[in-house]
Amino acid sequence: MATDTSEGARPGPPAGAAGHGPLPGRPVRTPATALRFAPAVSPRTLLSRALSVPLALGLSLVLPLLVAVQPGDGVHDTAYWLQLTLTVYAGARLSGMVLTSHRKLLQGSFWLFVYMAMGVAPLAQAVLGKVPTPVVGPRSDVTEAVALVLIGCAAFDVGALLARHRPGGRGRGETRPALVHRRRLYLLVVVAFVCSAALILKLGGPAVFFSSRQEIIAGIEEAGISQADSQAGQALLRGFGTVPALFALLAYTRWLVTSRRARRSPAVIAVWIALAALNTVVNNPVSNPRYWFLTVLLSLLFTVFPVSAAMYRSALSLGVVVALVIFPFADRFRYDEQNYHPVETTSILEPLALKDYDQIGMFANTITFERSGVGHLYGKQLAGSILFAVPRSVWPGKPHDTGVMVGEWMDAVNTNLSSPVWAELWIDFGPAGMTLGLLAMGYAAARVDRRYARRAIRRTPPGSLISLVVPLVAGYSFILLRGPLLQASGRVAIAVICIAMVITYRQDRGAALR
Repeated sequence: MATDTSEGARPGPPAGAAGHGPLPGRPVRTPATALRFAPAVSPRTLLSRALSVPLALGLSLVLPLLVAVQPGDGVHDTAYWLQLTLTVYAGARLSGMVLTSHRKLLQGSFWLFVYMAMGVAPLAQAVLGKVPTPVVGPRSDVTEAVALVLIGCAAFDVGALLARHRPGGRGRGETRPALVHRRRLYLLVVVAFVCSAALILKLGGPAVFFSSRQEIIAGIEEAGISQADSQAGQALLRGFGTVPALFALLAYTRWLVTSRRARRSPAVIAVWIALAALNTVVNNPVSNPRYWFLTVLLSLLFTVFPVSAAMYRSALSLGVVVALVIFPFADRFRYDEQNYHPVETTSILEPLALKDYDQIGMFANTITFERSGVGHLYGKQLAGSILFAVPRSVWPGKPHDTGVMVGEWMDAVNTNLSSPVWAELWIDFGPAGMTLGLLAMGYAAARVDRRYARRAIRRTPPGSLISLVVPLVAGYSFILLRGPLLQASGRVAIAVICIAMVITYRQDRGAALR
């Protein structure tokens, strides 16, 4: 009996079923031919999958345990176990940022900082029983500091989760993208050269920028702007000499990367070469703090490779190596030959314990400082950071850096101490304010990361402002998170001025970069 194949007839069993042959014109799926119909997997995907398990285990378990089993004089008390928990948690979150399918620059930078500065380095200090900055209060204050950092990290994650489940459709309510105005960018280039030239001449010429940071500070004091008398003046002098040059270089770099027409323009290439030379002088790693040079490096890297997931993952992965291996020895250019004293040790952990990672200890000292009778300041420190440019002659009670304020209370010889954002929020607003502040940071970072990912994937114009600002903020977030905020405010304000100079919402050909 023939099989009815007319339209509307009930279809028969699938090919390969018992008692039935293959359908006409359709090949038989054997184990050999099934491989031909399997979805294609790129070598990059295979490499990512192969590295995912070792990376996650290495960051969250292997490296923390490797540090924990080292010999040392540290006490295994509650603070130690909380510190180990914080390190494991930060390692798991950092590995998640590395392995995500989307580029999350702001969140990735946050977890990289937490892992290196609040996780592995303080864990090494807890194991050895050594700290770069003395902790003047009881051990219970260290325990509370580590617990508050954990709470803040969890609040950051909650904020990011709330941003993910924000009501509303994808892209609904979005305004027109902000762009870089071409003619205003030309003006910014002129401003960058004028400001950087003024800084170079003020400090005695380009050679000073290739000597040491100590020479730079001496040049600033000779120019009549000492750190003790005018922190705002010093911040403005160095900020205007470095930030416009970097921002102009990022804008021209993105223009060349995304525009074939720009790559064919001798004028655009010539300006980019001049800006690169200028940044080599004013933004080199010899005369600038390590965290600022990290800002320069990461912002350039993410601008040159705007959609490369491999470069994003490599930057976060290598950032751990740079932070924990290179950074402790990268202060070689801070001092001249007579004043540089390298750490001589056979322990792989001692550079982490004796160098600059004092964030947990300074948070504990901030807690002790508050309980000495000062109390919470209810926004005074934050107001001083926002209004950093107001001179003390106008505002006699203007607060000092939080790190400097706590350091002077401790009678520390060196008061150039850190004050992580956890401590800044806590001294102003207490535990509840700190938690809400970190939650808001997580929400904002996730929202910006999502918008940046969508802008990076689509065919955006060369002058897309978000594609310039997000890499710059991701790099500078290490300085903001480390603190003090007052020291970081100067360059933030100058960057905002640069953005205001070039921003436009006009989509016409006369305004946009082509």
